[in-house]
Amino acid sequence: MNTMEVMETIVVPNNEAEETEKVVSGSSGNKIRAEFIWTVQVTWQLVNTRLEMDQAFDQPVCKKKKLWELVAEKVNGKLRESQVTDFTVKAYECDLKWRNMLATYRKNAERVKRLGPASVHWEFFKAMHEVLGKSREEIEAQRRAKLSGTRVGKAMASKRFTPILPTPPTTPAPCPAKPPQDVLQLYMELQERKMNMWAQQKALEERKIEAINNLAQAISSLAQKNRTTKEGQ
Repeated sequence: MNTMEVMETIVVPNNEAEETEKVVSGSSGNKIRAEFIWTVQVTWQLVNTRLEMDQAFDQPVCKKKKLWELVAEKVNGKLRESQVTDFTVKAYECDLKWRNMLATYRKNAERVKRLGPASVHWEFFKAMHEVLGKSREEIEAQRRAKLSGTRVGKAMASKRFTPILPTPPTTPAPCPAKPPQDVLQLYMELQERKMNMWAQQKALEERKIEAINNLAQAISSLAQKNRTTKEGQ
């Protein structure tokens, strides 16, 4: 099935409200709103509204949910102006429908590149291609052309703008190398600390040995006194 046939199964030609919205009964007997069926009239309202707001959707920072709510509001407003008041379309339905149409448009755009414009007969292609088919350079050139005759355009053309270049990253300054004399002084200080620690450790060991010798002499003296006492008795 080609692209045109796929879209024909989605968009129905009737404009009657009872054929654009189905209502089914749930298990509890309550009526549940089924999937919205797009007529050609409503689809055109969506296409025109979405293309008018293309620049808003193209902003790098924007809340798409809010924009789609605005699209749905505008579409419903246009339908009320056309005396169609029996049903309304929701924001998520507009979003989903546009995604499907965008996929179809892209397939048709590839077909045009391969086989030429005469190979595409989808009725929405021309309107969408006039907006979506333009490159960024073409859009910018059109914007400048529109501004060229206005006061804003003349003011922009008369001014010289200095480009703002990105600030290069700052690299930390390298630490200055210590002269050899400082390095030698540091080495001598370390050696002196080691000698002091060794001397302290040696003194501590000597004290331990002296304490052990004193203890041994005390034990020996005590043992000698005990023997003398026993012999005297």
